[in-house]
Amino acid sequence: MPSAESKTTATAGGVQSLERAFDLLERMADAGGEVGLSELSTSSGLPLPTIHRLMRTLVACGYVRQQPNRRYALGPRLIRLGESSSRLLGTWARPYLARLVEETGETANMALLDGDEVVYVAQVPSRHSMRMFTEVGRRVLPHTTGVGKVLLADTPPEEVRALLARTGMPAVTEKTITTPDGFLDALRQVHEHGYAVDDNEQEMGVRCLAVSVPDSPAPAAISISGPAGRVTDEATKRIVPILKEVAAELSGALASTGSA
Repeated sequence: MPSAESKTTATAGGVQSLERAFDLLERMADAGGEVGLSELSTSSGLPLPTIHRLMRTLVACGYVRQQPNRRYALGPRLIRLGESSSRLLGTWARPYLARLVEETGETANMALLDGDEVVYVAQVPSRHSMRMFTEVGRRVLPHTTGVGKVLLADTPPEEVRALLARTGMPAVTEKTITTPDGFLDALRQVHEHGYAVDDNEQEMGVRCLAVSVPDSPAPAAISISGPAGRVTDEATKRIVPILKEVAAELSGALASTGSA
């Protein structure tokens, strides 16, 4: 979460009220989407009258709504912005995914965490006739995928358990992880090794390798997927450094896109 000072002081050439409004929206998202004014005041360091004025404006614009219990929730108008930005994120990622395909020979994907689900926002297919077909827009449960493991790797264990309780852990294949303890152990391995593996867990005969995109504006992951006979342990040693290098370059590109 941003510090009270970092987001409430206007940067050079910035508009302070805009920065404060967007900071409040981010704090609401960090809090699960619904907060009270006193909570926002405590976390942001802003006085209540200032927060109340900003929230009234956000409510009038449809970006925030006031609940019957007088708390404030993120509004439906943000959905349109999120969908548009997700499409653009996929467009920006495609040249980097194309490089992954060129250097690894396997299908490359980019995925985001949307609520409790993983959504694929970009893909460049392998040139091989045998490849994994994960279409853009497809939604899957995080416990079945390498990208899901990467996207949840930094989430506190109690929050991961709560998510898994909401979604359930149905087995997609005989190798799908179906217990919270097993999934949390897989997340610990992501921290230990710096990447995630989906070993026949989403589709039998298919292995995926995934890494996070550092400092992405929204948690994002990229992956390659292919037949288990090609994405072997030996191939993993060669592919993972390429994945990490491309993820770092994509991170830099996204940061430069966001600068004026």
